[in-house]
Amino acid sequence: MESQPSFPPFSLARLLRTTFAPRAGERIGLLIDLPEPGQARELAFLKNPDLPIQRLAHDVFYQGLHGGVLAELGLTGGELFAYRITGGSNLDLPATCVDTQGRELILERDIYPAYQILLCISTFSATAPLTAFAKRYGFRGATLHGLNEIILRSGLSVDYDEVSRQAEKLRLALTRADRFEIEFEVLGRSPTLTIFTEGQEAQKSHGLCRGENPDVANLPAGEVYFVPHGAEGEFPMRYADGTLGLMTVRGGRIQQAALLRGSAATVATHNALLASDPLTGELGELGFGTQRLPVSGRDIQDEKILGTLHVATGRSDHLGGHLTPDKFASARNATHDDILFAPHKTPEINVRAARMIRAGVRTVVLENYQPASHLTNALAS
Repeated sequence: MESQPSFPPFSLARLLRTTFAPRAGERIGLLIDLPEPGQARELAFLKNPDLPIQRLAHDVFYQGLHGGVLAELGLTGGELFAYRITGGSNLDLPATCVDTQGRELILERDIYPAYQILLCISTFSATAPLTAFAKRYGFRGATLHGLNEIILRSGLSVDYDEVSRQAEKLRLALTRADRFEIEFEVLGRSPTLTIFTEGQEAQKSHGLCRGENPDVANLPAGEVYFVPHGAEGEFPMRYADGTLGLMTVRGGRIQQAALLRGSAATVATHNALLASDPLTGELGELGFGTQRLPVSGRDIQDEKILGTLHVATGRSDHLGGHLTPDKFASARNATHDDILFAPHKTPEINVRAARMIRAGVRTVVLENYQPASHLTNALAS
């Protein structure tokens, strides 16, 4: 990884102006998640030291809006609402929320139709469900799950016009690939995963959500991604408890996990989930980071770092894929889970090389968590 640049101080007004180009009179609202949504009443959740994400949502965004940003940008609203923590990445949101007066409201009746801009600062990502609601109700939004101080000082302090320009350079360098071959190293093994992209146009997460079209940005942004058409091979995975497993992939899905090191029970639990709900193993995304950022300890930023890549399993409808929550055996399993490969996150796993095959030409795009010349030359153009 290259050394990171310096970043200007965080400015909420600059972030909102750049991301949304808001129009005078537009109404903006904040969504947070809480173990007990009733704690939103009179901001009681601020007394709980175990809610640092929600504390930042209040101190930086809620107070920032009411401390002058609403007036500076000509926005209205600034209200805060809390829904119950979903417990998983991109699971559907509850039907209700609670406002700071303690009133229970219905999101689809009282919130989504009433706001032109919604910010969701939460424990778990809500990008997939909010994207679906944005298209239904016409709002624009941003999801900022896992917010912390490092992200505020770096990934949310960048110039998103520049992020968009750089992401577009890399998108053009990768778009219309037929497939990608990812060669790993782990514990003396060299598994390889092939992901078929079938010449599709690459997409980019670039932090801009302007104009009339309803959409939801994922912040921090900065990646180029594909929705796989299929996948074959093997890849290693590091579980949350440090266990290492080897995933066997056929027909675009993880079919089975094998223990490499660590807890056999962890791998057995994963295999039981794959057997009971096979769609949980479907590969729904391949993404490449495009930004030079510091490690934040949160995947929402760390997967945007240039030199990293990630694959994701599960729900893919918010990316243009076909896998919607109703297709899973259980709604509780309809998550979209990123599997990030990066030196700090997977120290036992190296990406020896990621190769793009496009129009019959094989091109190295990453080597040992470094962008290869194909990408660095694109960025320099």
